[in-house]
Amino acid sequence: MNCRHCRAELTLPLVDLGSAPPSNAYLAEPALHAPEKYYPLRVLVCTQCWLVQTEDYTEAGKLFDSDYAYFSSTSSSWLVHAEQYTSKIVKQLELTSASLVIEVASNDGYLLKNFVAAGIPCLGIEPTASTAAAAERLGIPVLREFFGEQLGKKLAATGRQADLIAGNNVYAHVPDINDFTQGLKAALKPGGTITLEFPHLMQLLAQAQFDTIYHEHFSYLSLYTVLRMFDAAGLRVFDVDILPTHGGSLRVYGCHADDERCSTPAVAAMLEEESRQGMQTRSAYQGFQSRADRIKDDLLTFLLTQKRIGKTVAAYGAAAKGNTLLNYAGVKPDLLPFVCDAAAAKQGKFMPGSHIPILAPDVLIEQRPDYLLILPWNIALEVKQQNAWLFDLGTRFVTAVPELEIA
Repeated sequence: MNCRHCRAELTLPLVDLGSAPPSNAYLAEPALHAPEKYYPLRVLVCTQCWLVQTEDYTEAGKLFDSDYAYFSSTSSSWLVHAEQYTSKIVKQLELTSASLVIEVASNDGYLLKNFVAAGIPCLGIEPTASTAAAAERLGIPVLREFFGEQLGKKLAATGRQADLIAGNNVYAHVPDINDFTQGLKAALKPGGTITLEFPHLMQLLAQAQFDTIYHEHFSYLSLYTVLRMFDAAGLRVFDVDILPTHGGSLRVYGCHADDERCSTPAVAAMLEEESRQGMQTRSAYQGFQSRADRIKDDLLTFLLTQKRIGKTVAAYGAAAKGNTLLNYAGVKPDLLPFVCDAAAAKQGKFMPGSHIPILAPDVLIEQRPDYLLILPWNIALEVKQQNAWLFDLGTRFVTAVPELEIA
């Protein structure tokens, strides 16, 4: 395989997580009686541009279909994050009713509804029908298409270049990242701003966040590599924020290459920190497999021990990262009988691969498990706060990444 960005041959492995179904391919009950598609889940590192990427097996259209079940608004902390971003960026860019905001991968309208409320024209681009329909019910206009250079040029040709293009947790999800970046260039108004948020590869490596690897995540990004990709498209990163979301993320601020804005010291500082961590050296990526295996083994030991001594364990959060963890560990309903999730779209379905049933959180009132394994560890504090009553009744909260922790 060649690198998706620079086309160099890929020879450095990061991790091999075996084979698994797509992590967001939740199953209805009838599907349990049919074959389930598994794809190899391996990640490679480009030693030329240092783009970390999944080995190519699946197509985007097969991963993000009309039944895609991830709704951003399920997380209250993420909604607060979106509100804070809107308030900040509206002031910073002096956006008005004469501006246009485009969000790529606008999901269920969790972000753009804030711009609607502020009277700022916006457009969502979202290929999955289920989430697009939710956004449209909020009064947000949505184009149900995949974003790339062709769509970017189409928007420009119809007078819809944006003052602000936002993309939260989408840059890692696109199979042709060069085409996507060229689309940003085409759809951006002269003097306009791009903001992209993505999980930071440096944190993935530091905390062994192997469960954030799944087929829908084609790329794992450092600032160094994003700068290279922007530069190749005629864009420039002029600022960067460090965010706590998703276990440690970056928000980059981009503009056209000839924009007059100067780059902030934060860009150079982050590049220097990545260099200190050795992220442009092979050694930073070696040993990741053994760290992932230790996390998997510790979780399995915990679940097997609780089963043997008669303790009950349930899980919270039918997240994609949870599916990676459970499938790599080979966990089935005999060790984890159910997962609770607040998203109605997931309730009544089954986790891909493991076939663990997904139930509404109110089942915990009756079941009261001895342990509650929080699969989306990035929102563990939110989950603990929402279920503090369980802790008062004796349930202990557990997270598995970056190491097994029992609260």
